Amino acid sequence: MNKTSRSLEPSIHSPDSRGPTTRLPFGIQREASGSQARAATLRTLHGEVRTPVFMPVGTQATVKAQTIDTLKATGTRVLLANTYHLLLRPGPEVFQRFGGIHRFMQWDGPVLTDSGGFQIFSLPHSRTMNEDGACFQSYVDGTSHLLSPESSIAMQRTIGSDIIMALDQCIPSTASYAEAEEAMLLTHRWAERSLQARGDSPQALFGIVQGACHAELRKQSATFLRELPFDGLAIGGLAVGETHRERYDMTALVTEYLPTTLPRYLMGVGTPIDILESVHRGVDMFDCIMPTQLAQRGVVFTSHGKLKLHRAVYKFAEEPLDARCECQTCRHYSRAYLHHLIKASEALGWHLLGQHNLAFYHRLMREMRDSILRDDFVAYYEKHRVELVRTDEEHPGHPPKKPAPTRPERLGDYEIHRSAHGFASIRQISSGEVMHSVIAPDDEANKLYVEQSCLAARLLTPPTLGADDLVIWDVGLGAAFNAMAAIHCFERCYAARGETAPRRLRLVSIEQDLDPLLLAAKQPGPFTHLRHGAPFKLLETGKWVHASGLLHWELLKEDFRDCIETASIPDLIFYDLFSANSHATLWTVEIFTRIFQHCATKSVELYTYSASTAVRVALLAAGFFVAEGMGSGPKSATTLAFTRATGAEEHPLTPRLLDQHWLARWRRSHVQFPATLPIAEHAHFEQLIENHPQFKECR
Repeated sequence: MNKTSRSLEPSIHSPDSRGPTTRLPFGIQREASGSQARAATLRTLHGEVRTPVFMPVGTQATVKAQTIDTLKATGTRVLLANTYHLLLRPGPEVFQRFGGIHRFMQWDGPVLTDSGGFQIFSLPHSRTMNEDGACFQSYVDGTSHLLSPESSIAMQRTIGSDIIMALDQCIPSTASYAEAEEAMLLTHRWAERSLQARGDSPQALFGIVQGACHAELRKQSATFLRELPFDGLAIGGLAVGETHRERYDMTALVTEYLPTTLPRYLMGVGTPIDILESVHRGVDMFDCIMPTQLAQRGVVFTSHGKLKLHRAVYKFAEEPLDARCECQTCRHYSRAYLHHLIKASEALGWHLLGQHNLAFYHRLMREMRDSILRDDFVAYYEKHRVELVRTDEEHPGHPPKKPAPTRPERLGDYEIHRSAHGFASIRQISSGEVMHSVIAPDDEANKLYVEQSCLAARLLTPPTLGADDLVIWDVGLGAAFNAMAAIHCFERCYAARGETAPRRLRLVSIEQDLDPLLLAAKQPGPFTHLRHGAPFKLLETGKWVHASGLLHWELLKEDFRDCIETASIPDLIFYDLFSANSHATLWTVEIFTRIFQHCATKSVELYTYSASTAVRVALLAAGFFVAEGMGSGPKSATTLAFTRATGAEEHPLTPRLLDQHWLARWRRSHVQFPATLPIAEHAHFEQLIENHPQFKECR
């Protein structure tokens, strides 16, 4: 099921004296399958913006070394300006005279203004902080100023930007928990004051999530701010000291707690790879000085890798910067000429390289948006997460190092198995058995368990009055392919729900050995289904809850045989353990009988990849009604089992129950009876199968 719905969840904003619910209409066109990436539009006072979007930084009402015309030629749609700098120079009186920043700088597109919080952070020795705001000394004329939530909003109203930011206290991302908590709480109090200060202005206002690199604080901040009537929410306090991994983890965590109906803005980030990773985690808007700052140093981003034009290797290079680029720089100038301009410190070099870098960023955003709309973003992500970190491969700065010997990708009794067809699975070393070995694991999980159980339809169908949560047993968590397929299905339903929220889902994964999931989690490249915060949270705490509160995923770290009677009665069972060939004790009549007896009071469906006669006869002997399931790759069929005689008839796909033809094959089978069944009991077992209610009408 594709995420194509434009419908949004009901607003969490409450109407009050501060004005309308939203002043920034926002609609999602599509969310990418297997990713949190989304393509959307937002409508500002100066036109529509398509996301994902990069905003060049025009701190002082100008983007360094660029004109309005060159900005438009690169594809720029939104500019960012800074309240702190514009307050000091040219000052509010100039903007009052010109009627705002648009006429002042002759820019007719949208403008976002930062509140000045980051600049406060950048001036630790020339400002003092208190509850009112930040007192600082002007770098222009030495005068003292107080930047408070109210004065920041007042200045932004005078500037006339389309999107304004609440004042926040930004601190190093590596700050202690106590320091980060104090700054976060102050940011929350300033956020409420900023909302009051905006009054009836038509400008959209964003709140800023803080909390440094402390997961609990980030959750608290996102949860607090999403309940306030902001028009969008930003993630602040990153790219200020943390590692790339910490940045990605914090971004993924925060977006889980932000409402899907508001734009998400990651402030001050960053490199092309940072932007790609953040779009993958659900961010819509970005800004950074990097395209023009690096251009001044002679550094450009290209499809050939990152180039440093001051290097002598480019002195005689006649080719353009990037053969794939259509910007004015690439169309008219050689690498040699650009190298000369940089070596001579000519301003034209800064201008031309900055123009190219901005065009590169905007092309990256367009390509990501197009891939989301085509629903092949994951493939785009996989390709470009490698390309975007390359340096000039034609002229490397250092001799390439010899590749380090590869170490076996193993953990405990498991190793990564790479198929000849290009996908990866987990293989148990002792038995030689490969999990999801037939087709790509993601495809098999979706087809056999999610699609065959019609999970999406069940989630979007209102439950009967008084019905409990929809409960799934995920028996055999493995590398979490089936569980994540169910979670992604829920998230697609949640995004496309319209006015009706999906049914509450409780996913119970039962697994004693977590090594397969731990091994896959260490290798995010081939296991794309794990690019989500849920499995890592499950490994950490044993549970994960979707931001909506409608999906609960829990782990029972037990032997399945020890918890059959104590686990909540399911509606669906995904039975995906290792096969009876290597783990025979989990496919016996005794095990299936215990499952049937525990579930007999409810209409329960069991799905498994096995179509073996031994497994099917064990299910029949336990009391289940057994049907033939859909095939998977070279497998011609799988198996469904129902606790009720009417289960197959009531199933949306109406699977075919095993009939006399199957019974005839069973009579001829060499596995007609369980291996442990004494010969003296064979006749009784035969009568049990022959007289099963499923076959009565067939005789």
